[in-house]
Amino acid sequence: MAFFITSSPHVHVKRNTSNIMMWVALCLLPGIGAQTYFFGYGVLIQVVYAVLLAWFFEAAVMLLRKRSPLTALKDNSAMVTGMLLAVSIPPLSPWWLMAIGLFFAIVIGKHLYGGIGQNLFNPAMVAYVVLLISFPVQMTSWLAPEVVTSLHLHFSDCVKLIFSGYNGDGLSLLQVRTGIDGVTMATPLDTFKTSIRAGHTASEIMQQAPYSGLFGIGWQWVNIAFLFGGAVLLKMRIIQWQIPTAMLLSLFVMSVLTSLFDPGMTASPALQLLSGATMLGAFFIATDPITASTTTKGRLYYGCMIGVVVFLIRSWGGFPDGVAFAILLANMSVPLIDYYTKPRTYGHTR
Repeated sequence: MAFFITSSPHVHVKRNTSNIMMWVALCLLPGIGAQTYFFGYGVLIQVVYAVLLAWFFEAAVMLLRKRSPLTALKDNSAMVTGMLLAVSIPPLSPWWLMAIGLFFAIVIGKHLYGGIGQNLFNPAMVAYVVLLISFPVQMTSWLAPEVVTSLHLHFSDCVKLIFSGYNGDGLSLLQVRTGIDGVTMATPLDTFKTSIRAGHTASEIMQQAPYSGLFGIGWQWVNIAFLFGGAVLLKMRIIQWQIPTAMLLSLFVMSVLTSLFDPGMTASPALQLLSGATMLGAFFIATDPITASTTTKGRLYYGCMIGVVVFLIRSWGGFPDGVAFAILLANMSVPLIDYYTKPRTYGHTR
């Protein structure tokens, strides 16, 4: 055995971008699996379709920029962007919705700023916000979880609904959602906000169909699955603990305080944490190393800002879930946050 003596500095080997993105993609799989179980094969179809589209746009832009497309595809960032957008939109959304979204994500949100490492905003969230504002009907056409309805769409039906607009029986998505065998149901956060405005109390709302005394049928397990994947990322030190902890803690504290001063008028802390895109945003989107704060204190402020804005939008804003908007607003604030939270230079006395 040979013993080698090397000069300093002695540092751990850092993971490259390709390896980091691959682990992020792998840790997304538990959440994708849970979402598929509760919302059908459309989730898997959208994920595969989104990844293929993301690769296409990535390669096309790199060719236009006269650079090697293989180099860009190997870093796996386009794949992760596609997966994040795929799990953020309704599973049976029409094919063109994903195409428009990924065009904005890859071409506008990423390469218009110079490519990976130069973008100011998270590309997947840029696409999501553009789609939500431009096509609100398609972006809110969620089916009820399959465990609470007698309607179970086969894989072929999901493919046909996504790419042709009709299933094997010639029914459109709207007819499927409102037909005899279907149960029309908004997301738990959307149902809660609509019911509050209609004059119901929180306790009354929690007995409605989307909850059945829980925190949103299907949604709580999807969030727990994303939490599990995020815990793996933390364990492997691919992401830092400050951002997800600060985001979830600030969201929890705001919810608790509001519940104390105005009981029955805002979602409970558990519903805030286990509904919508809370865990997906906390562990997989807000922690994007390119668009998030880079200082230790800055990550805490950055995460807190996201949690507070999410709560404000969910409680009094015009949209049921505010994760995407909160992350984009925080992305805009990163230069300022980093500037005022730079660590003091060693030996500095003032």
